[in-house]
Amino acid sequence: MRMRAVFFLLSACASFLILLSFISVSSACNKALCASDVSKCLLQGLCQCRPSEGNCSCCKECMLCLSTLWEECCDCVGMCNPRNYSDTPPTSKSTVEDLHRPIPSLFRALTEGDTPINMMVVSFPVAEELSHHENLVSFLETLDEQHQNISLPGSSIHSNYDKDNLCTVVYFDDCLSIRQCKQYCESMGASKYRWFHNACCECIGPECLDYGSKSVKCMNCLF
Repeated sequence: MRMRAVFFLLSACASFLILLSFISVSSACNKALCASDVSKCLLQGLCQCRPSEGNCSCCKECMLCLSTLWEECCDCVGMCNPRNYSDTPPTSKSTVEDLHRPIPSLFRALTEGDTPINMMVVSFPVAEELSHHENLVSFLETLDEQHQNISLPGSSIHSNYDKDNLCTVVYFDDCLSIRQCKQYCESMGASKYRWFHNACCECIGPECLDYGSKSVKCMNCLF
């Protein structure tokens, strides 16, 4: 038992040193947000290749491991260019959530015809909404062909859709808290919502396959 404890302690120390060495790759790394998940992925040996040196053999596994934190934390493991978080505006970040009891007919009725007061209705092709998602999936699928047994989350969900369909979203003119945003979108029958970190609220309609638009268009809440 003592030998096992010593081995575990040495392994933990080694893993911690590896974690520090990778996180130090970028001084801009958001350690408060990323440390726990980055540590988990490094302990599993999934993020230890170096794309900047031409070795991307672990890129797909690392992206899958970091999951929804990929965009925020990829620079912590040297997978993408460092970003200056102090210069990142809140309008570039958002929180999204699915609403469990959407009412599509209500949402359509409220967004058709005249624009409701204190709201902006925006429609755009579904293909535009999904372009970033599908380009990312396509890129990852070409990274390492030997891992045929790995499937990307959501990679096949949007395989069949009509590119001419329109995704309709609603922006509220004024700033709202995330709780208000969820409540307002639920009351409109929306399927999902996106709350930007500058307090702009976007309700997402039933025809949208992803999470609407990443553009902030709240008239009185742009900064």
